[in-house]
Amino acid sequence: MRRRLLAWLVCLALAPGLGADSGKRPSERPEDGLRLLFIGNSLTYTNDLPQMLAWLLQRNGTPVAAFESRARPNYGLPDHWNSSQTLDSIDSGAWDYVIMQQGPSATEGRPYLLEYAPLFADRVRATGGAPVFYMVWPSAARLRDFPLVAESYRMAADQAGAGLFPVGEAWMEAWRRDPALGLYGRDGFHPSRLGTYLAALVMYQQLSGNKPTELPAAIPGYRKDDPVDEGTARLLQQAAMAANARVGDQP
Repeated sequence: MRRRLLAWLVCLALAPGLGADSGKRPSERPEDGLRLLFIGNSLTYTNDLPQMLAWLLQRNGTPVAAFESRARPNYGLPDHWNSSQTLDSIDSGAWDYVIMQQGPSATEGRPYLLEYAPLFADRVRATGGAPVFYMVWPSAARLRDFPLVAESYRMAADQAGAGLFPVGEAWMEAWRRDPALGLYGRDGFHPSRLGTYLAALVMYQQLSGNKPTELPAAIPGYRKDDPVDEGTARLLQQAAMAANARVGDQP
């Protein structure tokens, strides 16, 4: 797997357009605390990404007034568009940011992502919120799809005039530094705790405006902090910053 990772790191570095600034960022955060709505599937709820992000923000000076997750197994944006619960959550107007994720969407899923991204973005903006897309990753068996996944999410954010959390690119940045990092879980698709932590770091930087490298070397959990090697933590924090630099790291 290490050889395959190195080969596809080269492909990603050479892929056209992936490093371009989309010019889309979340809007300014409110003073009384962020209100975050997550829409997605198991790539969002595995390891409880919303809770992890909220802990990072809260513990480091960015209040979180509320957060909610509308994430279900195997759901894509078309499924959420047909879900009254998801649409009712958006239409409540209670959110500053609505963070949306489909699946890898490298090939057959791309048309759905591109079709529904503007629909969701317009609906979110109609309530006064800011739409942001959470770029994910392909399975370990399809590493060659990393550039296509990144391209799909950049296209979706650009067409929808939305923000972008380039998590998939942050994974690749981390592997450039250490190809042996275990970002996948046991099934080779869902994230490990490290993978989810890296996703949270990308989001943390954009939403707070603070550098992830100023955070402690710990992965926040619901009941406790999971210690992580200092070197690994710093590597992941730097990878998040490098990926965010491609889209603009300030809200």
